[in-house]
Amino acid sequence: MQISTFFAVLGWVLSTVAIPASPTVEAALPTSTANVAGLHALAKAAGKLYFGTATDNPELTDQPYVAILNNTQMFGQITAANSMKWDATEPEQGVFTFTQGDQIAALATNDGRLLRGHNCVWHEQLPSWVTSGTFTAAEVTSIIETHCSTLVGHYKGKVYSWDVVNEPFNDDGTFGQDVFFNALGEDYIAIALRAAKAADPNAKVYINDFNIEGTGVKATAMKNLITSLKSQGVPIDGVGLQCHFIVGEVPTTLEENMREFAALGVEVAITELDVRMTLPETAALLEQQKADYQTVISACQAVPQCVGITVWDFTDKFSWVPGAFAGQGGACPWDENLVRKPAFDGIVAGF
Repeated sequence: MQISTFFAVLGWVLSTVAIPASPTVEAALPTSTANVAGLHALAKAAGKLYFGTATDNPELTDQPYVAILNNTQMFGQITAANSMKWDATEPEQGVFTFTQGDQIAALATNDGRLLRGHNCVWHEQLPSWVTSGTFTAAEVTSIIETHCSTLVGHYKGKVYSWDVVNEPFNDDGTFGQDVFFNALGEDYIAIALRAAKAADPNAKVYINDFNIEGTGVKATAMKNLITSLKSQGVPIDGVGLQCHFIVGEVPTTLEENMREFAALGVEVAITELDVRMTLPETAALLEQQKADYQTVISACQAVPQCVGITVWDFTDKFSWVPGAFAGQGGACPWDENLVRKPAFDGIVAGF
């Protein structure tokens, strides 16, 4: 066959044989388009004390993550997610260890950033010697005072505020049943606050909880507690609104509720912000998440007594959500690859 004839036949074959089309590639999910120096810089310019993030010791070997974490324009405040909790700091009675907590503290204080202490007294992440012990009321009082005064005293002068009591309420507004409440009733809260304030008079002492972000029975219980503490002369400087939200479900009364707390004479902080969704992420979910972040930041921005915002880690790579809520995630302003999401732009718009 002549070469010209061969190519003619080949052309005919190619023109008549159907060649499968390439698989359809889904459109890439949207990412941030904001061009700003940093979220903390924005917060400061807007009159707030800080925009910050929680972090945890195992993450500090991830250099790309640490490079963002160490940007003081992005994060002006740091919270230790786990390494200042009771099981990490007093694993045996009277035996304190602060190595991991000190590592997180150094991230903040060495760069002139604010440090939030988290936490002194909580019913979770307690060592077995606390939960399994048989103690009198006097002994539980001593245990609380020793733990709070030693922990807060160790970081004296380094911490802006402490979540002295974490999550004291059930969702119906009743007090949670635990080793502290069962021995002392709600008096354990005053004992902890007094011990913490005595150990570091310059640190703000907070009570921190979730599902108190909007008006309702749990928020009312917290307001009643704050009023009661103040009437007794118990130190209470602030209330922490955790703000672990679900996409599309940010309370419409968030700003109103903040104002009601502020009217009691305490400052307010958004302490553990994230906005989770049922996976997989979609463009529509990310757009709603962006709007939700903007709503939260705008509410804080509108209330002078809302001093700052902390996200509960900034990247989905290290988010607690998938481990706690099956099938859910995508809660943070950065994705698992440390790429800024539309939620980042929502924060910018909120300020």
